[in-house]
Amino acid sequence: MVNFSKNKTFLAFCTLAFGLLFTFLLIKWQIDNKNEPKQVSINVYNWGNHISDGSSEHINVNAEFERRTGIKVNYSTYQDNESLYAKIMSSATKYDVIIPSDYMVAKLIEKNMLRKMDFSKMPNTSTIDKEFLNPSYDPQNEYSVPYTWGVVGIFYNKSLVSESPEEMDWDILWNPKYKGRIMMFENSPRDAFGIALMKLGLSINTIDPQDLKKAAAEMARQKPLIKGYVTDQVFEKIGIGEAALAPYYTDAYIVTSGSKDLGLAIPKGITNKFVNAMCICANSDHPDEAQQYINFICDIEIATENIKHVGYCTPQQAVRERLDPEISQNKSLYPDKEILSRSHTYENLPDETNALMNDLWLKTRIENNNSSKKFICILLGLFLVYLGLSASKIIKKRKGNYT
Repeated sequence: MVNFSKNKTFLAFCTLAFGLLFTFLLIKWQIDNKNEPKQVSINVYNWGNHISDGSSEHINVNAEFERRTGIKVNYSTYQDNESLYAKIMSSATKYDVIIPSDYMVAKLIEKNMLRKMDFSKMPNTSTIDKEFLNPSYDPQNEYSVPYTWGVVGIFYNKSLVSESPEEMDWDILWNPKYKGRIMMFENSPRDAFGIALMKLGLSINTIDPQDLKKAAAEMARQKPLIKGYVTDQVFEKIGIGEAALAPYYTDAYIVTSGSKDLGLAIPKGITNKFVNAMCICANSDHPDEAQQYINFICDIEIATENIKHVGYCTPQQAVRERLDPEISQNKSLYPDKEILSRSHTYENLPDETNALMNDLWLKTRIENNNSSKKFICILLGLFLVYLGLSASKIIKKRKGNYT
């Protein structure tokens, strides 16, 4: 006869034992997972084509950082400073490291959007040249670390342009003989206005509305000569002879050095010196890891590999000394004191000045005399057609009422 009482006791014991074992394993799993370090990710926001990504013979900087530290890099790019500002103002994404230009660094500091850095945790930043310390956009050197720099020059096709580099100034971009073969900056109203202001002999940091209107009028006068407003596309267009001239940054030297038909000229008058700097966003979730990243970028070995790919100027003399002399001693890429003495840096402008500039830039881009006349004629024609159809309907309706 089956003893049900004993079976029930045995089943209860097994159930209790299984429950205790399951609870023990669950607690152990939670403890193990709690003790196991989670991989940290940082969000890095940079200019396009502004880091060595392994596509050339140089290292993949972000992959190497991940390999050495275990910190994952979520890397994305933007086209201009204004896009960067709009994105970090409106996006739900929190960026840890961003790399704006000089005047935008100043603006972000003013808006309390950057975090002060602890330079004791970034010993590699001690290799930054003294001339780049305490800049006008970050006077106390608290919020930024220089990444790259350069000046704006004129990128041109030697087979299509008759002037020598020594003769070139900004007015060549208004020369009617190059009509349909001139390209201009698309990426930033600040750069576009800067060129027009420099051509007129006016300050690139003017806040006078009349100066900006003069610059806008100069750009409107230039517009019929323009083939297009572009950014990185200048390399292809000028390289294949579709365009002859365009303003561009000094990293264009890397492209020109590999071609007998391409050149980069520094204007004989005023030009713009720019600095792109690494910063940490005020709302960064991982400021310590962000500082690790910046420190890594400043490592001499890494910085050398990086700058060879990027093509801009390095703010580290120790890196420059490791470059090919044809690059490090070329004054089109590394301007001498004479060029730098007539190179001006953008400053942060008041919001009302930026708003006026953006408004004038938009009007310049979408309007010119010919297109405005055509647009008005089209609207007038459509209006006349509308009046004609309306009159026809009224006449037919009246005839119907009389019959």
